[in-house]
Amino acid sequence: MKHIVHRSSRTISSRRSHGTCITRIAGIATLLVAAAFTGTGTALAHSPGAAAADQKVDGVIVVAGNSCSWTNASTSAAAPAPLTVDRTTINAPGGNLACGGGIAASLNNNPAFTFDDAAGTARTDLIDITGRQSFISCRYKATNIVWDRDGESRKYVNRAFTAAKTSGSFLCPGSVATPAGDASMSFR
Repeated sequence: MKHIVHRSSRTISSRRSHGTCITRIAGIATLLVAAAFTGTGTALAHSPGAAAADQKVDGVIVVAGNSCSWTNASTSAAAPAPLTVDRTTINAPGGNLACGGGIAASLNNNPAFTFDDAAGTARTDLIDITGRQSFISCRYKATNIVWDRDGESRKYVNRAFTAAKTSGSFLCPGSVATPAGDASMSFR
């Protein structure tokens, strides 16, 4: 009887760990999709007409207690001109994208941004990202993400969006939602 109780408590513990893992994967997926193009709130703020732009974007997002960040990702032009972000300057080894909580992430596309200064918005055509933790890999895509400009700076804050799973483990959620204001980006 003692052996059976021990075995069932191990099963319960295993089930708790499995449930925690699935919850963590959902948080990670949200983190990864939002992290694809979020910028630091402390990045240099330039006015819309700033003459000397670096053509760079830094990023950070915190979700479920974990964060992903990078610095100095290259853009094809200076905002507010239409631009793309070069994923090779975000992904390792050329970039420095790093995540906490044992997460590894990589961007699968070069997202394009367009800006509407009159409306104070930016739009991203597509973010395609893969996240991995341990043996679990999840790939998500989000389209037509809208960002609102923060004042006269080049800092933008996201509107709510949902990314759909395109491939990966059965443990990956079918979609992940990022609430409005959970991500921001700054171009410089």
